[in-house]
Amino acid sequence: MTTTKKSSERLIKKYPNRRLYDTQTSSYITLADVKQLVLANEEFMVVDAKTEEDLTRSILLQIILEEEANGQPMFSSAALSQIIRYYGHAMQGMMGSYLEKNIQVFIDIQNKLAENSKGLVEEKAFSPEMWTQFMSVQAPMMQGMMSNYIEQSKSLFIQMQEQMQSQAKNVFGVFPFPGVTPARAPEAAKAESK
Repeated sequence: MTTTKKSSERLIKKYPNRRLYDTQTSSYITLADVKQLVLANEEFMVVDAKTEEDLTRSILLQIILEEEANGQPMFSSAALSQIIRYYGHAMQGMMGSYLEKNIQVFIDIQNKLAENSKGLVEEKAFSPEMWTQFMSVQAPMMQGMMSNYIEQSKSLFIQMQEQMQSQAKNVFGVFPFPGVTPARAPEAAKAESK
């Protein structure tokens, strides 16, 4: 699969010896360096040096794997098992969309909190007393934002369920299942209404 590089993206080539080459700095880099690019919000693309196949997702998954293996994991075994169960499932696409939208809402909340804390932080670090004072002011706002986040997440999930039910009715409605009135073809419905 050949991909074309966006003009603003940094191009990183992966060679068969598993080394990553940053074409912008003309040097070899490590996964830790790629992680720093992610943290710095730099746009980049990792491609196979030989086939030009896009390997960006694969490299990002490697970074997540390292992060999960070291330190405090973000996902429990139960959560990872649930995610795995959705692969190949009819709702795989919807679950991916649901998770993406939830992460975006969480990022929006985080950005709002950061925006509200601007001006409070100078060049010195917060003392424990300052953090206590800051959080006492921010706690009600954070609680409200988290409540909104949970409500948005709930409504998004309900919308997904309704969409799946509607699609299922459209697909299976034409079959004569016991207890279910079969849907009529549009032509038949028009003929009956005349």
